[in-house]
Amino acid sequence: MTLRGRLTAAFLTVVLGPVLLGALFVASTLNTVDRGRSAERLAVAAAAVRTSVDALCQQLRAAADAVALTRGDPASAAGQVVRRGLAAAVMLSDVAGRITYTTPGAPSTPWQECAGTVASGPVTALTARVDLRDQAGTTLGTVAAAQPVDPAFVTRLAAVTGVAVTLLDDDAAPARVTHTTETREVRDAVLAAAGTLDDEQVTETADGRYVRRIGPSSGQPLPLVLSVPSEQPPGLNTALVGAVVLAGLLAVLAAWRLARVTTRPLVELATAVDRVADGDLTARVPVRTRDELGRLAGAFNRMTRETGSYVAALTSSRDQLRGHLAVLGDTLASTHDLQRILRVILNSAIAATGARAGAVLLVESGGALVAQCTDGLDGRWPEGDAPTMMRVPVGSGVVGAVAATGMPQRGRMDPADVPPGEPRCRTYIAVPFAAPTGPASATGPARPGGPAVGEATSPEGDRAPAGGSSDDFPTVELPGGAVTGSGGRGTGGAEPAAALGVLALYDRLGTDEFDDDDLVTLRTFASHAAVAVENVRGHEEAQRLSLTDPLTGLWNYRYLRESIRREVERASRFGRMLSVLALDLDRFKDVNDTYGHLAGDTVLAEFARRLRDEIREVDLAFRQGGEEFVLLLPETDARGAAIVAERLGAAIRDTSMPVEAHAGSPVPVRVTVSIGIAVYPDHADTGQQVLEAADDALYAAKAAGRDTYRVSAPRQSAARELPVPAAAVTPTDGLPRAGRAAVPVRTEPAAATCTDETTPVPGGATESTAPATTGPDIARAGPGSPRTAAGGGASSGPHPPRQSRGR
Repeated sequence: MTLRGRLTAAFLTVVLGPVLLGALFVASTLNTVDRGRSAERLAVAAAAVRTSVDALCQQLRAAADAVALTRGDPASAAGQVVRRGLAAAVMLSDVAGRITYTTPGAPSTPWQECAGTVASGPVTALTARVDLRDQAGTTLGTVAAAQPVDPAFVTRLAAVTGVAVTLLDDDAAPARVTHTTETREVRDAVLAAAGTLDDEQVTETADGRYVRRIGPSSGQPLPLVLSVPSEQPPGLNTALVGAVVLAGLLAVLAAWRLARVTTRPLVELATAVDRVADGDLTARVPVRTRDELGRLAGAFNRMTRETGSYVAALTSSRDQLRGHLAVLGDTLASTHDLQRILRVILNSAIAATGARAGAVLLVESGGALVAQCTDGLDGRWPEGDAPTMMRVPVGSGVVGAVAATGMPQRGRMDPADVPPGEPRCRTYIAVPFAAPTGPASATGPARPGGPAVGEATSPEGDRAPAGGSSDDFPTVELPGGAVTGSGGRGTGGAEPAAALGVLALYDRLGTDEFDDDDLVTLRTFASHAAVAVENVRGHEEAQRLSLTDPLTGLWNYRYLRESIRREVERASRFGRMLSVLALDLDRFKDVNDTYGHLAGDTVLAEFARRLRDEIREVDLAFRQGGEEFVLLLPETDARGAAIVAERLGAAIRDTSMPVEAHAGSPVPVRVTVSIGIAVYPDHADTGQQVLEAADDALYAAKAAGRDTYRVSAPRQSAARELPVPAAAVTPTDGLPRAGRAAVPVRTEPAAATCTDETTPVPGGATESTAPATTGPDIARAGPGSPRTAAGGGASSGPHPPRQSRGR
């Protein structure tokens, strides 16, 4: 409902309410007065009826007494009583009740006695009866004087009482009329109302007559109904209804006019507000009066003018901010270069707040804030003390306190009291930024067989040694120039979120200090910086995880293809050797079928751990798929690879692996491994070819009974053996060379045993171990073989499965 409708309804309620209540009160009062007066008239009429009937009964009793007291002929006395009009008829009866004499013209019997009960049927006469006695007092009979009850009698009663009188047959319902003075139009309604009444009650008919029923009772034995018309003028209720309707129409007209006059300024104001809401700030409201609504219209006009000026200023600021955010968004979407992103964030924050200089600092592992990008800080350092990089310990100075407490700071600073490591300024504002999701997203729980995600590791899984250089182990080059695996600081998944860095601005233009609006703006840019840092770190971590196997923590097949290509190229470039070991757990399907796949996963993880323990830091370990693994041994010839294969076989064979069986109790499981060895460039020219050669040697080891190793056959001829020097001379740098002259040794037939210097391969070809730098000739690993100190390990990540050929 509109305001005009509500005002109209309120006015009508206020005006018509009293009018309606007054009309109801008047109508009720008139009806009450009319009912009271009519009831009073009926009461007077009832009293007159009783008096008249009682007087008639007294007259009839006197007439009967006169006849009874006559000393002579009672019949003659009865005739005199009738002639004098004291009674209409006299009837004499004996003691037995037989009628002895009746005056001529007497009404039919039975007669209703004045003191008796009402006889059933119509009442024809009213009688008073006395005893007839002789002089001795002996009862001779009775004398009854009667007066007929006819229409004339009823008419006389109506004339005496002034009301309409109806004589009923008896007092039973439904009422039956004997005589009445009612008109035919109202007779039925009066009788119907009388049928619902008891003696002395008053009711009203539908046509406005009041009815009262009296008798029979002591002294008035006639059942009578009295009725009087209402004294209320006809049409009074209609006049009252018409007056109320007319008053209502006038009230509606007045209410509508008043509501229109009252709400017109509000309607104009609402229309102007709608226009303003639609963007039209030129809307104005006419000021028609000087009352409250007029003052409201004037205030609205002033508000719209001021809002227009504010909107113009905000539009200009918005356009500038949109430009900065567009640049920032494009940068965040197009690159993972953290330095570039932070540079855009810093420049945007400086432009948005009007600062003269600023810096973005990140917390490094040493507990210090180091500036990643700066702007305008030249010339702000103490003379002779300009640092090459802004570096502030966490908890020291302004930006250090912001990073330590996580609370932004702003204010003024005396240039003479600048904290160490921070630039000179008059005003400053610094806001911290932390990881958006609490703990650093690059951290997480440890995986089976590998370090905790986010922990500083080498590519092979070992923690980077303190002070170690990147040359100690290979690194993984990621898109965008990032390098993973060469160090870093893990925060641990259980530690609380800490500040990633601080965004600090200095010396705002045009004002003395930075205000709260600048703080809100700077927090927005700081949140972008936090997202950028987390995105870059997450991208680097995703790149690392995409190259590792999640179960064993070793590099996966995807990284194997890249690594073997890179290692072959490096070996070819520097004239070195590269040994490739293909490993496969023997009858691993039986472990899964006997103890369950969970136990099989445990065996694989334990195998990977022992594998890492037996290789160097520069060696690379991969899970090729299922129970198949690959080792890349840079700078290693066939003899060195054979030594490693022997060590690995013993490490797996000699110690059982405890696993959880189906029943839940630990069960020791012993497994063995078959190994195939191939060397670049002796056995292949490319990475894929050397992998296939190692795979073929692995099949030879499987065919030889498993739990052993085989070296791939040379490429020259299947009948030739790979020459192995009996006593090779170690190069000056201690590394084997590809293509060096080897001391020829005696070759054996292809059927030689595993203890000979030659190794059988499928198809009857023979192969021998490659030259080794030191140690005796070893063709197969076995118990008691010498073990050397192991080092290194491998990390984790998913892998694509490789096709197996039924091992």
